[in-house]
Amino acid sequence: MKDKQSIKNIKHPIMFVGTGSDVGKSVLAAAFCRIFKEDGFQPAPFKSQNMSLNSFVTANGGEIGRAQAVQAEACGMDCHTDMNPVLMKPNSDIGSQIILNGKVFGNYSAGSYFRGDIKEQLFAEAMKAYNRLAKNHSPMVLEGAGSISELNLKNNDIANMRVAIATNAATILVADIERGGVFASVYGSIQLLTPEERARIKGIIINKFRGDISLFNEGPKIIESLTKVPVLGVIPTFNHIQIEEEDSVSLDRKSVFANEHKVNIAVVLLRRMSNFTDFDRLEGDERVHLLYTNNQIELQKADIIILPGSKNTIGDLMELRRNGIASEVLKLARAGKTVIGICGGYQMMGQCIEDPLGIESNVKTVPGLNILPTKTILEEEKQTVRSTFHFKNSEKWCTGYQIHMGKTTFSEKAIPLNQMENGENEGCYIENKCWGTYMHGILDNPVVIDDLLKPFTKEKNQQEDYEVFKQRQYSLLAEHVRKNVDMNLVYKLLSE
Repeated sequence: MKDKQSIKNIKHPIMFVGTGSDVGKSVLAAAFCRIFKEDGFQPAPFKSQNMSLNSFVTANGGEIGRAQAVQAEACGMDCHTDMNPVLMKPNSDIGSQIILNGKVFGNYSAGSYFRGDIKEQLFAEAMKAYNRLAKNHSPMVLEGAGSISELNLKNNDIANMRVAIATNAATILVADIERGGVFASVYGSIQLLTPEERARIKGIIINKFRGDISLFNEGPKIIESLTKVPVLGVIPTFNHIQIEEEDSVSLDRKSVFANEHKVNIAVVLLRRMSNFTDFDRLEGDERVHLLYTNNQIELQKADIIILPGSKNTIGDLMELRRNGIASEVLKLARAGKTVIGICGGYQMMGQCIEDPLGIESNVKTVPGLNILPTKTILEEEKQTVRSTFHFKNSEKWCTGYQIHMGKTTFSEKAIPLNQMENGENEGCYIENKCWGTYMHGILDNPVVIDDLLKPFTKEKNQQEDYEVFKQRQYSLLAEHVRKNVDMNLVYKLLSE
């Protein structure tokens, strides 16, 4: 732990920027949030603009990127909308819904957004959010977005070097050595910056090293010679720590074949899947083999099929019809396979989805999979709320959160799935086989997982309390990073 004098000497926030997407910025930011907390500080995470379909709900009903909620957990605090004031949620190939300070700001085309039509307004709001947080927290742990050197977008970028300069952050460039080309990506990223931006790069971290690290002994010296920036550490990749991942590209590593010794659960891979972190708890269950797939043969082998959330339910449902997955899932459900749906997946399982206001598309009505006797009407107002509920007939309280823009009703044939704390019903199920819910995080509750797996295995749940488990993972992550990063140099950079 640092002494009180060292705490007073902290003069700068720290910011992690990348040579590209999926280099590990989010996880590293979480690691440093935990390290600073362990060392006696009061850190807080901040990302001015996030583009992600993984989101979370704050205590006051605001919506932020899930990665900042994870980083807040690592700090030992609840999340707040100030931690991610601008959230972009792609709802088509060329457009996104913009969330500002936790609430829907509007839908914008990619061209309009990246041309900077609302750039100054969003940047001003982001800096206000940062200043509110920085009054009570130090050091601030900032995260950039994607690459710092996308020259075609850079002038209107409000997530990377403009933030670093505005906050006077000690900026650390993160590179992923696993994907190759680390020397070129580090050197090129720095050289493409302006002199003012380049001066803010105070350190480099080489992330995701795999293999014999002695083969890279000369690597840091070469990079330092090329860039005149110190390499703070080389961090080996790890498999013994489970931290939520932000980028959906990670799902490609989880599309593996069925395992005959475990309960096989197939999550249908959607183009605009949202909140795939709903399945992290399942993935960590030793009784389960989880895979993401849109392959009909793999769906046939699965014991359970999950239709996940989507940022464009109608578009993804039409794509499932086009590629034959919709008919396959319906056929398997009618044959007795367990099928469940969460949020957009719940809507898909019904009889129809209506979009009279054109929220998602110009298509006013589309037929659903007709697995559940439900109907959904998409509405303009988004529901974002944390929830406490009883699952089926369980006496135990469960927790989750809702993020959706539709209202779903069901016929008397269906049984309510969840009884909310206020006495209202949510979700529904039929024949104890197929069910749907708007509740993200429902599978984080042991009573739900045990009920889902009960027909397929006699093994008992051996998982520890999920909150205890997550806090232990943050501590393991902090330990791993401490071993491989020069923390004395980090603190020197923050106090200069």
